[in-house]
Amino acid sequence: MLVRPAAAQDLAAIQSIYAHHVLHGLASFEEQPPTTDEMRRRFESVTRRGLPYLAAEEAGEVLGYGYCAPYRDRSAYRYSLEDSVYIRDGHQGKGIGKALLAELIRICEGLNYRQIVAVIGDSANLPSIALHAGLGFVRAGNLRSTGYKFGRWVDSVLMQRPLGAGDGSKPE
Repeated sequence: MLVRPAAAQDLAAIQSIYAHHVLHGLASFEEQPPTTDEMRRRFESVTRRGLPYLAAEEAGEVLGYGYCAPYRDRSAYRYSLEDSVYIRDGHQGKGIGKALLAELIRICEGLNYRQIVAVIGDSANLPSIALHAGLGFVRAGNLRSTGYKFGRWVDSVLMQRPLGAGDGSKPE
């Protein structure tokens, strides 16, 4: 498996992966899958900022993707990022998510960011919680019933991990 920067030609596969999660899962609180054009806009918004947007491929097939985007837009949040990782249905549990998230962390530390936050849809999403915990994230909170999808209320789990020196020193 190869983890590499995602490219425009990956966006149809990325849209397909994400559409499955939107339609069948609770990791995303979107209810209608975005189009490939919308995914392109989102991809460009992330990469234009110099932030990582990665694809994991095997034998030429995109099996997962991940990226980091600003945690929030207000200026005081400028050293904090939020990660997103999605894996093609049927390929979970093969280490793809771990490879993507580990590389995102490595890249973002090199970019002088200090915190990475995971906003995990569904407190029962144990694979995502375990993935993040395995790479040093700690549970920072649980926002109860913040989403309503598939006829039920869904929690958001907040996890956080320092990057580099974290809050141990002022940023450069």
